[in-house]
Amino acid sequence: MSATPVRATAVDAADRRGSWIPDVDARMAALESPVRDLLEPALETLADADRITLVPDAHYPFHPSSGMVTDPAVIGAIVARLEGRTDAEIAVAGASDDRIAFDRTAEYLGYASLLERFDADLVDLADDRRVDDICEVDGSPTAVSVPTRLAESTAVVVPSLRPSEDGPVAGAMRTLAGTVDCDADPARVPVAATRTVDPALAVLDATTVYGDAPAAGDTLFAGSPVDIDATATALLGRSLETDAALETARGDDGPVSVEGDVDFDRLRERVSDGELPPPDETHPAVSTAYRVYAAVSGDAVPPQLEGGR
Repeated sequence: MSATPVRATAVDAADRRGSWIPDVDARMAALESPVRDLLEPALETLADADRITLVPDAHYPFHPSSGMVTDPAVIGAIVARLEGRTDAEIAVAGASDDRIAFDRTAEYLGYASLLERFDADLVDLADDRRVDDICEVDGSPTAVSVPTRLAESTAVVVPSLRPSEDGPVAGAMRTLAGTVDCDADPARVPVAATRTVDPALAVLDATTVYGDAPAAGDTLFAGSPVDIDATATALLGRSLETDAALETARGDDGPVSVEGDVDFDRLRERVSDGELPPPDETHPAVSTAYRVYAAVSGDAVPPQLEGGR
């Protein structure tokens, strides 16, 4: 049995009209109390930190209503709470890759404008200096090159609840893996990244979730990165043993317990089986994003984005 349970809290369902989600201020207002409750047990550790770096799942500029990325409102609510309770220097970090620059993603998602309200920086870890380290994974030494910002600060990773392209949960460990350099078997990289960075906390954004399609989850979870990923795996309807990285990271740990006034089974039903669509079909996140745009602009939604031809 996990020594420290994963904490869960419900978020008041906001007024949703069609594919709309409320503006960031309304979302942050709904998140203020849940985030306060989730962070309180971790504040003893976080309050002593000189630097705190939040690492959201901002891998691509999907609209937050798709469930494919961490909602900026969740990050804003966490930053607001940390600024009120700590003296730490706070940053929100991601990493550019060969597909898209992080600053473009952050601008599209609204992170850049959101952070202007706070004394917090937006950091592209791809531009950061690196610190080389060695950690042990499955009894073998594994070399990891970590951005200095993560090596020299307290990390809080904030994944969304979605599957990865190859099947397992995207989760906290794989969100971290996208920020480090590690020439190892893909199943070992998330473990090595997590052990090297050693985040103080993971917060799972399940306010909007992605299974077979976007769905309202209206829930937040907090705990260790490994326990959060085990929880997310269960919500996606997968066995923990099917995720080699998670199985290695957990070792002989027993079941993860979740505490909080949340209907876990109901949320599990909303997430469905957590499958991504075939690569030759229009991604539902694209359709969702376009419907949001169409609602604002008055444009029609093309029939191919609504299942037509």
